[in-house]
Amino acid sequence: MSSYDSPEQRSNFGLYVFLAFIAAALIAIGFYFSQRGGTDATSPRTAPSENEVVAEETPAQIPAAIDPATTGMPIAETPVPQDAIVPPTPEQMLMDAGLGVAELDPQILLQKIAKSLEGNDLKQLSNLVGKGALNEDQLRGLQALARKGDYRLSAQNSIIEVGELEANRRSRWAVNLEDGSRIYFDLVRGDGGRWGVAGLALPAVSSAATPTGQPLFTDSLGVTDAFLQAALTQDFDKAKSYVDVLQVSDAKIAGLCIIFEEAKYKLRDKKPLRAMFNRDLTAGFIAHVEDENGEKASDFGVTLQRASVDQPWLLTEINIDSLLANYADTTSGGDVHFTPLVKNPAGGDTLILYFGFDEDGLTPRTERQLDIVAGLLKLDPKKKLTLSGHTDALGSDEYNNGLSGNRAGSVKKYLLQVGVPTAQIVTLAEGEAKPRLPNSTADGQDSPTGRRANRRTEIYLDF
Repeated sequence: MSSYDSPEQRSNFGLYVFLAFIAAALIAIGFYFSQRGGTDATSPRTAPSENEVVAEETPAQIPAAIDPATTGMPIAETPVPQDAIVPPTPEQMLMDAGLGVAELDPQILLQKIAKSLEGNDLKQLSNLVGKGALNEDQLRGLQALARKGDYRLSAQNSIIEVGELEANRRSRWAVNLEDGSRIYFDLVRGDGGRWGVAGLALPAVSSAATPTGQPLFTDSLGVTDAFLQAALTQDFDKAKSYVDVLQVSDAKIAGLCIIFEEAKYKLRDKKPLRAMFNRDLTAGFIAHVEDENGEKASDFGVTLQRASVDQPWLLTEINIDSLLANYADTTSGGDVHFTPLVKNPAGGDTLILYFGFDEDGLTPRTERQLDIVAGLLKLDPKKKLTLSGHTDALGSDEYNNGLSGNRAGSVKKYLLQVGVPTAQIVTLAEGEAKPRLPNSTADGQDSPTGRRANRRTEIYLDF
């Protein structure tokens, strides 16, 4: 028997054949995957078949977006440059604006509005104001101001209350800008007690549509505020343009200017103008003023009328009796009486200057008053005034006649020094003949108060 034919050799031969088959199969599988493109970067790649789809290569510096539909991962967004963002148009802002915001405290609402203005956030502004109080022209005007950078707020009193249109119902506020202009907001109080914006007015719109020297608002409140602003700055000519000259004398306007200048009055911050009534053809307001320190306060009334709804409002009455009384009380003392405006026995009102005992010189106070009077005369060369000098009852008639003439003469001299022509001034010496108050009491005693009021020069404005 051959050695190959042993039983042990035959059993091992079958095992060897099986192992050889497994090895050949593994080699075949490896070759197949190498032809399809394996993970080995060094293995050669064959051209794809016509049925295979090969993705277009993406440059390394621009990664391909990931489809969230298949991966669940978000697509990375490329930031848009700020200057490429197109602001909404006025039409879009108006469409997006709601009904506006209402606040129990109107000042809080104005503070929010001012903040949106300062931040040039016109979208927020339109939401605060509401579409009912805005139009496209106003939004364009706001955008124009924003482009100019004119929304910088005033460092002092950036928000002010102008006054009431209707008592506790409608009011007007303003946002003061750094350049001195204002944006006005009319507010209305709803049934729930909250205030919302009913309308607004822009300085850019007003400068284009309003003639020079005219108030931005031509309603009764606007005219009253414009008159008072002119009087507070001693702008007599402008103040006079808002009054009915047949019912309000030049002396009263000048007297009001003098009081405001002398007492350093300003309109009160809270409710400076309160509406007494505001009808179609007549209106009345109470003006509240206080000194620069907010300590000495007073008030007075004004009345306005217009012939018809298409005619301008004019002030027809300025009742400053209480203002004069307060002014006299707060400045009294010493040897000089202080009341710059008195009733003229011949009718109308008269400006009046006071002197110390046996004196005919002017004080800084009277010189400031005469500066205002000189301004009136310079406005029109045809205007004239009469200066009437007076004394108290002490002294002889001859002495008092001379002293009264000197008092009128000192006033004339000052007016000539500041440029008033001689032809516009007439002087009279009245002595003690025309006292304004009694020089003595009913029982014959001396009256220092009466004598102080009689040492004066009266200024009659003959125009």
